[in-house]
Amino acid sequence: MPRGGEGAMKEAPKLLILDRDGVINEDRPDFVKSPEEWVPIPGSLEAVSELSRAGYLLVLATNQSAIGRGIIDMAVLNAIHAKLHRAVAELGGHIDAIFFCPHAPDAGCACRKPAPGMVLDIAKRFHVPPADCLMVGDSLRDLQAVAAAGGKPLLVRTGNGARTEAKGDLPAGTQVFDNLAAVAQWLLKPRTHPDAPARDV
Repeated sequence: MPRGGEGAMKEAPKLLILDRDGVINEDRPDFVKSPEEWVPIPGSLEAVSELSRAGYLLVLATNQSAIGRGIIDMAVLNAIHAKLHRAVAELGGHIDAIFFCPHAPDAGCACRKPAPGMVLDIAKRFHVPPADCLMVGDSLRDLQAVAAAGGKPLLVRTGNGARTEAKGDLPAGTQVFDNLAAVAQWLLKPRTHPDAPARDV
């Protein structure tokens, strides 16, 4: 929404969208099915907290088809996310919202990545133009979702990221980093050299 006062560009919130599994926590081929199975990737929670303290709005956008498949229910998902929130809070950070798609892959919904539905919903909720949205993911579908919304895809090599990078065919403009900590370092460093990611596709 338009805001009064000087420097509207400066007042626009800095929004960073994050995939969950493979970016913040270790991915599992059999799904994360309990708080005990939710294991953070080393350095990821510190990166989230650092970005939060620096003024970034941090929003998760995660496919959770384990719900649609009947593997977990909402109570379990809420418990997993409560653990995530607590872990970030203990480091002085804050996650502003978690958006998730509960549908199975064959549901034909608009929210399951690579569809851009979640990204567009997040942009609308936080009054950020989709073109200004950055999204960090480890899978091609994460990158495709934000690219389809007109935003900027950032790939990390954790989780499925190294395989995603090796397969190629990434959306134009995808920037590649070793992990979420490297993304945070790049976003928070003074931009004397804007082309500072590990790799720009």
